[in-house]
Amino acid sequence: MSVAAVIGVDIGTSSSKGVLVDLEGTVRAQATRAHDPSRPRPGYVEMDAALWWSEFVAISRELVTAAAADGIDIVAVGVSGMGPCVLIADATGTPLRPAILYGVDSRSVSQIESLSRDLGGDAIIRERTGSALSTQSVGPKLAWLAENEPHLFTEARHLFMPSSWLVWKLTGEYLLDHHSASQCTPLYDPVSHAWNEDWAASIIGEIELPRLCWPGDIAGQINRNAATVTGLPLGIPVIAGTIDAWTEAVSVGAQNAGDLMLMYGTTMFLINTVPEPLTSAGLWGTVGAFPHTYNLAGGMATSGAITGWLKELFNAADYPELLARAAASGPGARGLLMLPYFAGERTPIDDPHARGIIAGLTVEHTAGDLYRAALEATALGVRHNIEAIRAAGGVIERIVAVGGGTQGSLWTQIVSDVTGLPQIIPTTTIGASFGAAFLAASAVTAADIDLWNPPAEIRQPDASLAADYDELYALYRSLYPATSQISHALAARQERLSRP
Repeated sequence: MSVAAVIGVDIGTSSSKGVLVDLEGTVRAQATRAHDPSRPRPGYVEMDAALWWSEFVAISRELVTAAAADGIDIVAVGVSGMGPCVLIADATGTPLRPAILYGVDSRSVSQIESLSRDLGGDAIIRERTGSALSTQSVGPKLAWLAENEPHLFTEARHLFMPSSWLVWKLTGEYLLDHHSASQCTPLYDPVSHAWNEDWAASIIGEIELPRLCWPGDIAGQINRNAATVTGLPLGIPVIAGTIDAWTEAVSVGAQNAGDLMLMYGTTMFLINTVPEPLTSAGLWGTVGAFPHTYNLAGGMATSGAITGWLKELFNAADYPELLARAAASGPGARGLLMLPYFAGERTPIDDPHARGIIAGLTVEHTAGDLYRAALEATALGVRHNIEAIRAAGGVIERIVAVGGGTQGSLWTQIVSDVTGLPQIIPTTTIGASFGAAFLAASAVTAADIDLWNPPAEIRQPDASLAADYDELYALYRSLYPATSQISHALAARQERLSRP
């Protein structure tokens, strides 16, 4: 008797990942393809959609082969991807340029200012959309394209994100899930769950806004061309999918009011589920991955990206080596303090011109000290975001950690020590691809995430470190305002030096 399984694929910032999971939640095979975004200028972060599709095809073929070898029948496909991104395509769905990525791309600063002014100011925009305009928003990125690449923008008829692009390629259906739409500020109304037609009309040009559905809805079926290219069975369902952080939250069952999902990835992401829509000047108010759910969310522009940069800089053999050195450094990194704003910062300071700072350096400091300071910097940023969530009315009763950074205990332990809060570490921390697989399974059978992914352990804070980390946090909060003018001046120099 054959086993039924689903495939989940996530297109991330630094890699694409896929899993083959049976309907009981057991991972039968995994596949990964590493990649890097393009950074043509400071503040510009892009990726070619052709890469998304080629990696999806390669991952699918690898998982299909694994399934065939074990006598497994693939019955549904789930997708997710980084976002919110802006991929414009012509009337045939052919991309016109590389996609502009989410808040790590900060090119649209002037468009944020002009759109905010034209639409009545931040307060009015937050009231109608849940979030103020920021580098995370889709609207200003479209406005940037209209102003700077009008020859391409006038041809645009479709707007995609990684998940909806995969759905288009697999099924021919043009759609977007409600959660992703709620990050298309100011184009979407999270209360009526519909496009803001009046505001959209002045921003989208000739683009036809996609039809809306929920992430777990069946978007369509694998068409003949996709079946031929990917090896996936013709006619099996494909779900709509959504943005990776929200799929990560699905993967660990963090969808109940009071839950906080903490994603350890290339960027650090926080999603607090709230019982009703909440807004904050420094956070994003969105709809959730499921109907009748709402979130307050925050995102740091870099976290794992810094650890990867340090690994390359130190020519370290692997992450376990650096983690061992960081553990030996000890709490406080022997007097170092880092601001993790290496690509500007998203929440809660919303400053695309912020820059990374390492304070307290001496010739006595080691690679382990610097790596420890980077881990502590992300933990201090998490604490800052948690304070902002609570100030906005969010309640945090349970924290669930997920993502590649949960491997090994040091990073999660530092975050618990700095915040003073315990974290649940689930059995499976694969993240978004696993969540996409769960949504696909839920579309064809009754699936329970608590059975798929039960807790494995709880990371408790070390109370003896609270006073030291409180002192370090106070210094962290003081360092940004004390240095922001210098960082802004240096960011301006970087922009000038990058011009042709």
